[in-house]
This record gives sequence, C-alpha cells and structure tokens, in this order.
Amino acid sequence: MTRDDRGFALVVVLLVLALVSVVGAEFAYSMRLEAAAVRAYKTGVIAGHLAETGVEQAIREIVADSTAVTEDDDGRLTFYDRNRAPLPRLPREKVEFGGGQYSYRITDEEGRLNVNTATPGRVDRLLLALGVDKSARDTIVDSLQDWKDPNDEHRLNGAESEDTYLKRAVPYRAKNGHLDSVTELLQVKGVTPALFHGEKDRPGLAAYVTTRSPNQVNMNTADPLVLRAFGLSDAEISEIVQTRRAAPYAQVPGKFGGRSLSATTSTFRVEAEGLVDGRVGARVTAIVQKKAGNPPAIIVLEWSGLR
Repeated sequence: MTRDDRGFALVVVLLVLALVSVVGAEFAYSMRLEAAAVRAYKTGVIAGHLAETGVEQAIREIVADSTAVTEDDDGRLTFYDRNRAPLPRLPREKVEFGGGQYSYRITDEEGRLNVNTATPGRVDRLLLALGVDKSARDTIVDSLQDWKDPNDEHRLNGAESEDTYLKRAVPYRAKNGHLDSVTELLQVKGVTPALFHGEKDRPGLAAYVTTRSPNQVNMNTADPLVLRAFGLSDAEISEIVQTRRAAPYAQVPGKFGGRSLSATTSTFRVEAEGLVDGRVGARVTAIVQKKAGNPPAIIVLEWSGLR
C-alpha cells in the first residue's frame, strides 16, 4: 500500500468515526428526550391522581354532619355542628401521599353572586365595588342581559351576535341562555381578562361570581363586596362580618329578612393541586353539591382539570 493509499484510508476511517459519533450522539439525545417524556408523563399521572385525592379529601369534610360554615380572614372554610361548635379540619396543605403531596381549598359557592339569576342592579353594584367605571359597567350589565335573553335585539349598551360577536376575529354567537360556567363571562362584551382574573392591585370578578347557586347568598361566608352587591350598607356589612367571626349565624336575623340572604349552604367549590418533587403537576377545580340523606350524597355540578 502506497503512502497515498494509507492517507486515503485514514481519511475514510476518520469520516466513519465521525459518522458513528454523530449517530451515537443523536441516539443518546433521542434516548434522553424519550426518558424525559416518560418521566414527565409519569409525573403528570401521579400529580393528577394526587389532585383528585385532594378533591376526595375535601368531600370527606363536606359530607360531615355540619349545619353551618364560615371563612376566616385567610379564606379557610370551617364547618360547624348543630351546637355551632367548629369541627376539626383535615390537613389541607401539602399532605404527603403516594409519592407526592396534595393541597386543596374549599370555598362556599353560595357566598358568591349568581350571574344567571342576579338582577342588573346587583351586577352593577358588584362591578362598582370592584372599581369598574360607569361606562364599562353599563356595557357589561347590558351585554350580560343580552347574552342570556332569548332574542337577538341588543340593549342600549349591550351586544348580540350579528352586531358584535360574529364580527370578531374568531366569530361566535351569543348564548341566548344561562351561562354554564363563570369562564363564559370572558365571551361577554366588556369583560376583559384583567377584570375577570384580576390584577396586582385589584381582585378579579371570577372570585365573586358563580353560575351554580340559588338566588341567595350565604351571609356567613359572602365577601363584603358581594354583600354590597345585595344592597347592604357599610354599617350592616360590618355588623355581619363582626358577628360571624365569633360564630356563624344559625338563621337570618329579622332585620336582614327579605334581602335574599341565607345562613346555610350546600354548594362548595374545591380547588386542588397535586405536587411531585415540590412542583405543582396538576390542578383540579370541582363544584359539588351536598344532598341530604343518610349518608349524604355528593353531586358534581362542574369539573375542570384532569379526570
């Protein structure tokens, strides 16, 4: 073999080695990606089961033999027995279980304003309490009424399919019926994501409204903004808040009668999350209703997240 032949063979060997190296590196990279995908899938499945476990634990508290509920200043719900004594809470924060943790929060759905049954005046007062200006309030109130009514004629400041919604980048029609979920408000003219979700210096509308409660509000759990929407004065709201801190109202006092207030509830919102390695991997929100019986039954009215 000549010197030139040896040089050519060396070049070929180097090229083959380079090719093998590239193929090997690509294979190793693909395997790492596949392994990461498998780990992510496994983590998601575990986190999903953990979040659902949180919902089930919340239901254990909800079906307890309780007659009233209140919320503390941090928004944590406490159940009370027939003697108005507080029932012990189950652990709700970062509970160790099955290779991870779960957390959940229970809130009273009947402490919120039902946008399906609320009068325009109540919706307007809630928006005012949230700091929405008059022009925007008029647009939202009229548009919400148009969204729910069966006809296609818009109110003075409202919106219907032909004049507004079908002209949007992604066209759609007005519901012409009750909202199925509060997230549907984002489709109503005037309800912006900032208003719905809230901003750093202002709470969001979503925290104070529901589509899953009777046409009353629980005075033991309603936020002062919601009580203001029902036409209560600042003095009346202060009295209610101070009284329920000591113990929940067993019934609506006569002075508050005829104001669409109640002192009991059967509908709750559960927000749960599953954590793996300290990171949130799944979230579930469920709205459930407690039905009287022995034992009590739970009906799931709404579910969002994993299933």
